[in-house]
Amino acid sequence: MLNKKIIIGNWKMNPLTLKEAEKLFSGVAKGMSSIKKTEVVICPPFLYLERLKKIRTSKIKLGAQDSFWGEVGAYTGEVSGEMLYNVGVRYVILGHSERRTIGENNQDINKKIKGALTSSLVPILCVGESVRDEEHSYFNLVKTQLEECLIGISKNSISKVIIAYEPVWALSSTLNRKDATSADSREMVIFIRKILSDKFGAEAGTVRIIYGGGVNERDTEDFLKNGGVDGLLPGRASLDAKKFLNIIKIAENL
Repeated sequence: MLNKKIIIGNWKMNPLTLKEAEKLFSGVAKGMSSIKKTEVVICPPFLYLERLKKIRTSKIKLGAQDSFWGEVGAYTGEVSGEMLYNVGVRYVILGHSERRTIGENNQDINKKIKGALTSSLVPILCVGESVRDEEHSYFNLVKTQLEECLIGISKNSISKVIIAYEPVWALSSTLNRKDATSADSREMVIFIRKILSDKFGAEAGTVRIIYGGGVNERDTEDFLKNGGVDGLLPGRASLDAKKFLNIIKIAENL
């Protein structure tokens, strides 16, 4: 496991106004003075990125929640990695389960990862199963996601990719959700590392793997200590500055 933990806040389609976005971002920024060992990324909706970049703090990096694979052209409604990089974005979440639900597939995500790397963005590739069946076929699903999403990615580039394991059944937005445990995370991280090792050899050891299944400040320590991960991807918990800062501080103190 790499020494420097990373905490990535995914705001999803929140908050409703720029004023609220500024207040939330500023609230986190004000609590960052003691943070030295933990990397922090916030991924707000596209239209807040440029304004939040102007709230000065070198301790929070900006991320996007998606990007398109093309650089320029007739792609109505899309935002390219080049555009994102030019407004100060350095990370991008790709293949989130909520985007897969509305039709995005592994081939789309593969193109987006390549586009992000070309634009000097760090792709955060989300993988994870919707259900855990007794036959353990969910391992095959995650294996397929990893292999298809990373087709054509070179050994030299894989260290620039972050893998986010997010069991969909544990997300706060999932109906009848269940809590995942650090043991669930550790089991999958070991499996993901093996898949990456088979595909990329020794370079796979440099890949950061983080957990993102409805994690909050109550289970942060357990996942970071026992879940085999290098960081976390909170969703709902990142919309509360106090809760998000608690998660960051727990990571910092481990």
